[in-house]
Amino acid sequence: MSDVPVPADSPVSDGPAAPHRPFIQNAGTRRTLHFTQQEIQSSMSLLNPDALEIEYTRMMMGFVLFKPEPAHILMVGLGGGSLPKFCHRYLTGARVTVVEIDPAVIALRDAFMVPPDSARFQVIQADAAQHLAGLTDAADVILLDGFVAGGIPDALCSAGFYADCHRALRDDGILVINFHVNHPMHHEYLDRVRDAFGSSMFEVVDDDMTNSIVFACKGNLLDNPAAAQLTRPATMPKDAWRQLMPTMRVIGATLELR
Repeated sequence: MSDVPVPADSPVSDGPAAPHRPFIQNAGTRRTLHFTQQEIQSSMSLLNPDALEIEYTRMMMGFVLFKPEPAHILMVGLGGGSLPKFCHRYLTGARVTVVEIDPAVIALRDAFMVPPDSARFQVIQADAAQHLAGLTDAADVILLDGFVAGGIPDALCSAGFYADCHRALRDDGILVINFHVNHPMHHEYLDRVRDAFGSSMFEVVDDDMTNSIVFACKGNLLDNPAAAQLTRPATMPKDAWRQLMPTMRVIGATLELR
């Protein structure tokens, strides 16, 4: 294993930092991002830093069944950068934009080997609710994974915000949202997404009944029966597809029941 340097000002420790301030923990070949000691926000293998370590992140990549070659992917929430890194590496035709409100999270990007800003990749420090309110027909895919200690900020699960997401998507664009299944407002959140996107949506729940991933489309893209065939996108390398395939089978089974 090669040692991966962490910036001197990054709070790497064996215990938590200040309340709700992001901090890093290292355990063997694994590096994790936390807001509290009890919850892992992101996990990275130091041996394979672009791999998707947590199941819900692989589930969110299910959008490639419907939109295999997006031109622009907009992500809300940087965390440890798992999804942005995977998309940047394996969807080489896509431009990736990440909106993150917390400068302390962005300050840890080097510790999680998040790519530097470039023509294809950019991290923007901004309030995502305000940022999306100004967008129209801007993205092919929007990935919502914006969490703080305690859950999703109210501004990122309002009816108005989901309407803004719908407007920010291009025709046949797809929104993917990470929810907590057991949140008391979960069904209300689903109703708000449905108000914005109509019936063109479905939900997949992970094996431990923790995360709910919701896919909602601007158009009829989700009705394409070819998605259930779980075909590897022509531009996605086989090693990336091997990571995703077990999870894609779960999504495919959900599609067959729609």
